[in-house]
Amino acid sequence: MIHTSKSDVQSLEDAFVQVSFYDDCAAQASADKLYDDWVKQASGKRSDPEIYAADALRKLYPNHSLVISADWQLNLLRFPGAYAEPVNPSELVTEAIFVPLPRHTSTLPGILVESVAYGAFKFSWEKYQYLVYIAKWLVGFGQITYHFILHEGPEEPSRDFLVAAGAFSQALHDEIWVYNQGFWNKDTGLYSEVQKANWNDVILKETFKKSLKSDVYSFFKSEDIYKELAIPWKRGIIMYGPPGNGKTISIKAIMKAVQAEGHSPLYVKSFQSWKGEEGSMADVFEMARKEAPCVLVLEDLDSLINDRNRSFFLNQLDGLEGNDGLLVIGTTNHFERLDPGLSTRPSRFDRKYLFDDPDRDERALYAKYWQKKLAHNEDLKFPDSLVTDVANLTSGFSFAYLKEAFVSCLVLLALDEEKKTTFEAALKAQIKSLRDQLDKTPRSGTTRNWTVQPASVSMPITLPKPDTSETRMNFSMSNFVHTNGRYFSAQGRS
Repeated sequence: MIHTSKSDVQSLEDAFVQVSFYDDCAAQASADKLYDDWVKQASGKRSDPEIYAADALRKLYPNHSLVISADWQLNLLRFPGAYAEPVNPSELVTEAIFVPLPRHTSTLPGILVESVAYGAFKFSWEKYQYLVYIAKWLVGFGQITYHFILHEGPEEPSRDFLVAAGAFSQALHDEIWVYNQGFWNKDTGLYSEVQKANWNDVILKETFKKSLKSDVYSFFKSEDIYKELAIPWKRGIIMYGPPGNGKTISIKAIMKAVQAEGHSPLYVKSFQSWKGEEGSMADVFEMARKEAPCVLVLEDLDSLINDRNRSFFLNQLDGLEGNDGLLVIGTTNHFERLDPGLSTRPSRFDRKYLFDDPDRDERALYAKYWQKKLAHNEDLKFPDSLVTDVANLTSGFSFAYLKEAFVSCLVLLALDEEKKTTFEAALKAQIKSLRDQLDKTPRSGTTRNWTVQPASVSMPITLPKPDTSETRMNFSMSNFVHTNGRYFSAQGRS
């Protein structure tokens, strides 16, 4: 009998592990010719890695053309019609990001999304095959992503591939362009909110609403008329008045209708950015001119425009570079704070609409809106007499206050298990409570000594981008590519 000591067993185990490990490595011989060189290069000192990579790839693939792009807008991994597969998944270098999911959309707390720091992918697009290397490294205070596109043949198919991917990246896909912190971003959240807007939910006098809609929609159909009159095809509208009276929902309804007609709505959150307010304004108007005909929305105009940037803004608005097809809509709760160069000079903002606290007729219209909305609920009695009472009791209420009265009333009734309170009593109690609050709280932006143009009367018409996509990513599931059981974040803008 042969006796085996404990040390002999350990030696056998070590040998087995060592042999198995190297056997596995040999079986997974790299199909990625650049991987070893890249690891060596990226592990030491470097300067201009794109030059090194280009030289190495041309030597490794002498029969291939090479096209290089550092365009931060590129989104090859989620470009429809292009099929991507990692050359060797085990050699992908990725950075995992935890993305929480909204509780109402998933039972999962979130998913891990992997951003490609280095990877080689086989791409198929139309009738062509490509080998694409994606590599990311630090530059200055940010990161930059390079795409090295190899094709066995001339470079024209690779350039066509980039043009198609770039066009898709620039197009809107259930999104709205939003400018914030010095960048344009495509926002799916704002798009979803805009789609909920409906002119039927905008409770304004019919003549007022009709005039506003006509001013907006007729603009996009009147290019020939403007040219015949030899005047620039541009228009400006200001919506002003105390908060809570329909400016925002009207803006959303306009954006929805304009986009449905094929015209881009552009929404500006802020001009403040790393490039300064004037740099941001130049970006905004450059984009607007490129997307024209379009509508440019500037909410809270009195906050966006100040003493420092006013002159530059007015120069952009006057369109020294041409603003044909540009409809600018500004809103403000404080019309009196606007510079006269904005509020009164013709050819800048030609039309002005006052969204004031509703008068008695408008309050009655709003009560009838809720009467119709609740007609299906047999437990709620909403007689015409209550419409009259609501209109009489709510003098000085904004539409937001009126809405709060109805919403709070319905919530309280839903929580009233004993059902002792009637709808009418609950509604009047909420109106009284809001009245007490209103009487104690000074309203902002309610100065009534404005001398402005009534809504019913017409006035005469007289740097390269840094790659910051990872930090600005809009975490919508549409921004992630699912492949090989993993989610990959899109390279570039969503």
